[in-house]
Amino acid sequence: MTDEEMFEKLDEIEIRKSRERTIKSYVLRNNVISDKDRKIISQYMPDHGFFFEDKMLDYSKLFGNDNPVVVEIGFGMGDTTSEIALRRPECNYIGIEVFLHGFVNLLNDLGKRSIDNVKIIRFNAVDVLEHMIPDGSLEGFHIFFPDPWQKKRHHKRRLMTPDFLHFLSTKLRKGGYVYMVTDWEKYAEEVLEFSQNETLLENPFGGFAPPVTWRPVTKFEQKGLDKEHTINEIWLERI
Repeated sequence: MTDEEMFEKLDEIEIRKSRERTIKSYVLRNNVISDKDRKIISQYMPDHGFFFEDKMLDYSKLFGNDNPVVVEIGFGMGDTTSEIALRRPECNYIGIEVFLHGFVNLLNDLGKRSIDNVKIIRFNAVDVLEHMIPDGSLEGFHIFFPDPWQKKRHHKRRLMTPDFLHFLSTKLRKGGYVYMVTDWEKYAEEVLEFSQNETLLENPFGGFAPPVTWRPVTKFEQKGLDKEHTINEIWLERI
């Protein structure tokens, strides 16, 4: 694949095949590939990124091993992704992000630090999960600080809904997990409440979960803590 073909494919953000969606949980801004970004993409995309295809992934081919696979939805700038991958080298990680700046930032970090257990894709998460992730195949999902869409009229844009949680649960192996962290308390309470009705998942803590030792505190999270926001963690497991 030539550099120009890679740049073009990175601009393909979503498809609409099996599921017709009119409401998205994100709004794209500053979607311009700079000359600096082009250099990073050319250098590191072949080893650390992949593109959307309408076929299921072969994890052993993608990573070169059979380690458990965790998907992170919306990794932002990717700092947490890199650190968790280094702290938990026994797992492989697929990062999904639509925002170009964050995608390129993590791509650069993976390349410079030679982090081999993370592969990233710039595409709409629902399409990736529907068309590329086999049912019952994942070790877990990480969803850290998703946009709370604070205004009531925007709540329909929230990523985590009962239907989406059920969809995630179908992609997990038995014993796999969904791990969500947010500093927006009402959003956390809402997810915790409707998760009780998901028959494929159980909450081993009965409520919010204690922090895990391998998740670092991000700059974004620290800003929330500085504003005295409560950090709520939800951990659900596939039955």
